[in-house]
Amino acid sequence: MREIASLVELKNLVGEEVAVSDWVEITQERVNLFAEATGDHQWIHLDVERSREESPYGGTVAHGFLTLSLLPLLMASAIRMSDVKMGVNYGLNKVRFPAPVPVGSRLRGRMTLLSVEDIPDGAQMTWKVTMEREGGEKPVCVAETISRRYT
Repeated sequence: MREIASLVELKNLVGEEVAVSDWVEITQERVNLFAEATGDHQWIHLDVERSREESPYGGTVAHGFLTLSLLPLLMASAIRMSDVKMGVNYGLNKVRFPAPVPVGSRLRGRMTLLSVEDIPDGAQMTWKVTMEREGGEKPVCVAETISRRYT
């Protein structure tokens, strides 16, 4: 867990890899719950037997948007800013899914701070988050995410 005492301190970290998150396991139950929440019931995510036989991945895989939705969890496990009252997701600039996420994988995120801009009562930050799969050769998600923190 990277502790950051203030937004002023955060500005000194622009351009650096600031933190690495904890590992998060992608279970079939998590994939099934995501499918229920989003209505995305494609067989490559849910049908274990068919995916073993027909999928190029050799089994079920997580939805790309499930992988992306883990960004707040990964950020929260890696970075704490003690002078912040509230934080919000503001948006995304770019997102790519260079490799699949087989069910049973463990993922973590590497957070690089790209910019910090002052806004009324806080700051807007742009982060590059590279999500890697344990034992994988390529990242599973690379996202440029924008968040706001208010003091």
